[in-house]
Amino acid sequence: MADITRYQAEDRRAVESLYRRVFGHDAANASQLRWQWQYHQNPNNPPDGPLIWLAREGPTVVGHYAAMPVRLQAAGEERRAAWGMDVMVAPERQRQGIGEALFRTWERHVEAALGLGLSAASRRLLEKLRWPRPLLVPCLVKPLTRRALRQPSWPMPLNRFVSALTLPLVRLVSRARPLAAQIEPIRHFDARFDELWSRLAPVFGLAVRRDAAYLNWKFIEPPHVRYSVVALKRDETVGGYAVYRHVQEPMGRVTLLVDFLADPADAGGLNTLLRWVDREARAADSDKIRAYVTHGTYRKIMRGSGYFQVKSDLELMVKWSGEAGRPGPGGPDRWHVTLGDSDQDR
Repeated sequence: MADITRYQAEDRRAVESLYRRVFGHDAANASQLRWQWQYHQNPNNPPDGPLIWLAREGPTVVGHYAAMPVRLQAAGEERRAAWGMDVMVAPERQRQGIGEALFRTWERHVEAALGLGLSAASRRLLEKLRWPRPLLVPCLVKPLTRRALRQPSWPMPLNRFVSALTLPLVRLVSRARPLAAQIEPIRHFDARFDELWSRLAPVFGLAVRRDAAYLNWKFIEPPHVRYSVVALKRDETVGGYAVYRHVQEPMGRVTLLVDFLADPADAGGLNTLLRWVDREARAADSDKIRAYVTHGTYRKIMRGSGYFQVKSDLELMVKWSGEAGRPGPGGPDRWHVTLGDSDQDR
């Protein structure tokens, strides 16, 4: 059986070689751009380095598991948690228990192990390890043009018919509305966002700590993807933020509302952030805006702003150390999980 050890700096070349064998040269080259940022610059890394474990057979690395450490606000307490990330096992060593050993090692080193958007193979393994059943993160979409409702599985005549039929509704929900507060584009999260998180943290039953250090690392510093970020301001007080970007998909252009934060009781503030993103999406010629949102009050406000809940395939799994299967504090309607959590938006 392979030995499981923590990653050391001198293992980098062996890990890159394994990545090429499992995922191919193109994927390995793309991962090099984000590696240093994702695993070495995370402000939540423990003092002894990034949470990466290797499976070794003698001098050869045959397995790898990396996790993204975060501080998790849950039931009024902060806990050491980590999102599961890159997992790989050498082709000739798959289905021999190495992946299971790596997953169990990850679980033992955190108070809460988190999974978002897991692959089918990872999901099957977590079911085998008796993880709690996954939750679907609700997906909300706001249509902006007649192309917004097209589906790749439909024939083009049907897509055109649906587009024509729904055009009056799309025009109604996508109409421009005035902003009710000041919005400021930013390229740095300062101490005011620490204060914002301190005010809002008790509101959530479960949420990753969104302080300035984390937000700068997650949305300002990534070398492989560029986000637009805006702050909601009233005088000099910061009341929230939104993170978004525009992407081209097979059936049209989409604006992703990647992450946001505002007081759920401040409907006017959240609506102002949403209306700004609306304007940016129209300016980018996007056909729709898409967001993944767990919090029930946020979803209610967004539906009032023209968003529709659609079928989601983004699964969320949470495993508490020593308390397998325990439901999350307050239920998922009080959790705050978005596409920007974990590494789903690469």
